[in-house]
Amino acid sequence: MGFCGLRKVSDGKLLHLGGTTKLGILGWYRDPLPTNCVAGWVCEGNNTRGFHNLAVFYEACSMNCLFCQNWHFRQIDPEKEKTVTAEELSSLANSDTFCVCFFGGDPSPQMPHALRASISLAEKGVRICWETNGMMARKYLDQAVALSLKTGGCIKFDLKAFDDHLHKALTGISNQPVLKNFMRAAGRFNERPDNPLVMVSTLLVPGYISGEEVYKIARFIAGINPDIPYSLLAFAPQFYMSDMPFTSAHHAKEAEEAAYEAGLTKVHIGNRHLLGL
Repeated sequence: MGFCGLRKVSDGKLLHLGGTTKLGILGWYRDPLPTNCVAGWVCEGNNTRGFHNLAVFYEACSMNCLFCQNWHFRQIDPEKEKTVTAEELSSLANSDTFCVCFFGGDPSPQMPHALRASISLAEKGVRICWETNGMMARKYLDQAVALSLKTGGCIKFDLKAFDDHLHKALTGISNQPVLKNFMRAAGRFNERPDNPLVMVSTLLVPGYISGEEVYKIARFIAGINPDIPYSLLAFAPQFYMSDMPFTSAHHAKEAEEAAYEAGLTKVHIGNRHLLGL
């Protein structure tokens, strides 16, 4: 079985359990706007009433984060799960669908499916957004960014750590492909600066993602473009880190100051309701 759980070798043949245009393993719901989107504080959809976001939750991931906030997809069996075609997914959009956001899990293991659906959704006037760890192949990244740019949507990178050793410890893989993909996408930020095309979030995991680590991430972002929005998200105990404390208000403030000190101009603390003492 492959790392993401969607590729399997059987009798010498590679089987695709999901992630093709005809095989999407996902859940979805209509989320009334404004919603608790990572990019909500800089997104035009946050000022929209009477419409909804089509939230597409892909049930697979290309990382194995110890602190995963959406880990429940790991309880499914991909070989028994009902699949959804890209055409079926795009048909869910109606006149009240303002935007679609592909997240999970992560859309990266199922990009052919998401991109196929996105093309149809874009033709209906739906804004295309992505919330991702950034691990997709470069050819898929370029298509995703182009669709978001064309439709008024955005791509939200979750940069979990800058130090590669720390990233491997927390997620199971190196962050080098992620950083390269982010640099490629962020290089197009100035093509639409008023409605941000690219933004970043980082989960403030107590004891691991300190103000110093946030400074390193923020300095990396600022080196590309200091106006890229950066959201620092409060952590809630989940998955293998269920015995951890919530992010403290002091930790969040320290991280926010570090991000500004690193040169960024737009920094936001998200999920404030989760902050502890």
